Amino acid sequence: MRLPVIKHVLEFIEQNDEDFVFETIETLEHLTESSAIKDDELDVIGELLSNFYGATEVYKEIKEGKTQKDALNEFMKRVMGSIDS
Repeated sequence: MRLPVIKHVLEFIEQNDEDFVFETIETLEHLTESSAIKDDELDVIGELLSNFYGATEVYKEIKEGKTQKDALNEFMKRVMGSIDS
């Protein structure tokens, strides 16, 4: 996951609608089921999916009243904690 990408997707959500990101996630997940997709392409799609899911999680926290900075910091702490485990 890359924080700058998550921030950029958050900006998109704020300017448009969260549903666009959910539809993109569904499309990318469907694409991963294709036998024509190579491993390196799957890696890229997986990275995009991680960032999209991350942005939706952060946005949920923002909607619940947290500042973007606090929501991003807490999310990254959770991610780093799950990696360390």
